[in-house]
Amino acid sequence: MAIPYENYDNVTLNDVLGWVASGAMIIGGVVPYIPQYREIQIKEDTKGFSLYVCLALLIANTLRILFWFGKRYETPLLLQSVLMIITMLIMIRTCVNIKNKNQITRSKERVFTDLDTKYFWKWTDFQSYVIFMLLFGAVGAALMYLLVDVLVFVEIVGLLAVLTEAMLGIPQFLKNCHNKSTEGMSITMVTLWTLGDTFKTCYFIQREAPVQFGICGTLQIVVDLAIITQVYLYRTNPAALRTGTRAD
Repeated sequence: MAIPYENYDNVTLNDVLGWVASGAMIIGGVVPYIPQYREIQIKEDTKGFSLYVCLALLIANTLRILFWFGKRYETPLLLQSVLMIITMLIMIRTCVNIKNKNQITRSKERVFTDLDTKYFWKWTDFQSYVIFMLLFGAVGAALMYLLVDVLVFVEIVGLLAVLTEAMLGIPQFLKNCHNKSTEGMSITMVTLWTLGDTFKTCYFIQREAPVQFGICGTLQIVVDLAIITQVYLYRTNPAALRTGTRAD
């Protein structure tokens, strides 16, 4: 928001720091995925990155946006969710395109409209991911519209949003365990996850955000540290991805 010229002299250092922190919150969430995106593009290999990370973030941020309609919180957090959804859709589109490009023999297409639970979130076309998220968002919006005055429902939506986001690193953690390697996963991404989640948790506490946000930040830091531990444990086993069984 622009500040009237006559009020410039009243701007304090705390105001400036607040604007910087808000800006960091809006864009900071997507920054960790830039190195992972670049690594996928350069190597044209998606094996080290779990698309379930994208699923967790899409669900979490869609729920967080719905939560805003029931219990208003700071605008930067709302804008962060919108930007994160856009970023995750870009990541999915890139991964799907590269997977299809790397297929030696054309396998059967798997799409959302098949309604085959075995291939949930393993679809071969980007449109299926978009359709699923649109349906999820539409159902969620309808429920929020009908139950927006029910405090318990609104609080549950907020709790589900942050718990889902807090667990976003679990798919990557499990994939690393399955591969017995962190090759293909951007270590920079995980490092930025940890730094970002630490900053985010402090921001939540300082701004007195809903308690659900603080719970989310704390759990995320724990998962981030677990993945960083994997980097240390698997540092001498870089070939596991190439020789072992891979998780989808």
